[in-house]
Amino acid sequence: MSHELLTFEDAKAAAEACGAAIFGILTDARAARGRATLAVSGGGTPRIMFEWMARQGFDWTGVDLFWVDERCVPIDDSQSNFRMTRESLLDGISLSPAQIHRVETEYPPTEAATRYVADITRSFGLRPGELPVFDVLQRGMGPDTHTASLFPGEPLIEDRAGIAGLVWVEKFKQHRVTLLPGVLECARKTLCLVTGADKTDALVTVLRGERDPLHVPSQLSSPEMIWYLDRAAAAKLG
Repeated sequence: MSHELLTFEDAKAAAEACGAAIFGILTDARAARGRATLAVSGGGTPRIMFEWMARQGFDWTGVDLFWVDERCVPIDDSQSNFRMTRESLLDGISLSPAQIHRVETEYPPTEAATRYVADITRSFGLRPGELPVFDVLQRGMGPDTHTASLFPGEPLIEDRAGIAGLVWVEKFKQHRVTLLPGVLECARKTLCLVTGADKTDALVTVLRGERDPLHVPSQLSSPEMIWYLDRAAAAKLG
């Protein structure tokens, strides 16, 4: 597995570079296989990236959009990753409803997770026991080293067979649906967009510390990982 670290002056520059890289990967995937698959994360810096992407005139034909994780809140809730993506990206581009694969949080959490797995299974044409191979995952990282909605100590971090699952995040008293480690690890490319001084120590732990994904979830790696960092986040990496 390879890790490439790219450091930019600020969050805006990191976000725009990450967005440009996503366009390149989607274009190559579509040329090679006739379609492309992207799963995105929520957060403040991805919002900057999505707003930039919406202005670029990219051809989204053949691209299927998924979410790395979602909070079990109504789709118009301020905490909804779908709402943030819709406001910053989807409202400004041409993507048909069939290309948008959101977590259906209008259903009870367990059913929402089950329906998301079924949607992914259909979209990728998976046989029993198979995992989807996304062309690109855009992931983030929390100051506690969580990624997706896999927080330190979460038992599902040991699950390499499931596609997506329901987790209870005690810290926020909230259910979330998240892609599981087997899916994160088999993506063709993973772009980790991480900015801000509050991520500095976590990055050192993830990239320089002993490997322990159960307690350091952002160490979950796919074969090709590229980190898009701002100077504040990368300050202690040397």
